[in-house]
Amino acid sequence: MRKPLYIRPLTADEPQTLQAGLRSSNAFLLRRGQILLASARGQTARVIAEGLGCDDQTVRNAIQAFNTQGLAALTPRSSAPQRTPHAAFDPTRREQLRALLHQSPRLFGKPTSLWTLPLAAELAAAAGITPRPVSGETIRRALARLGVRWKRAKHWITSPDPAYTRKKNSGTV
Repeated sequence: MRKPLYIRPLTADEPQTLQAGLRSSNAFLLRRGQILLASARGQTARVIAEGLGCDDQTVRNAIQAFNTQGLAALTPRSSAPQRTPHAAFDPTRREQLRALLHQSPRLFGKPTSLWTLPLAAELAAAAGITPRPVSGETIRRALARLGVRWKRAKHWITSPDPAYTRKKNSGTV
């Protein structure tokens, strides 16, 4: 069984702020105020949850938020995960990726001369272009930021045949 969780002792101005929240038209502020004042009276999370018709974990979350954030816990926040998007390829790394794709995969010990997105992702990580392994979709997006479509990128390949350029230009390839 869990140890009962209560809010920390309230400072002089906090009870007035919580009481004012009980008169608020904001449902979040009203509910948080009810939870925190009930906890201050010594009620357990389960008793508070039953009285308010919510889950006891909701009550514990509110109490923990107040104990760590104080009155800032009365402000609703997004429930979406806090993700900070960052590009795996900054402009310098995108140019390094372009240079990598202008070479044949055979130069890196691969048995094919055709680039695939997963192969480009694997070799970009192995070459240190990316700090961690990335997906083929990440490679495609990095190329799109360069203004290059993936179909075009696949045509950058060259054959290990020394006469490839001559044959390609004459149309016999």
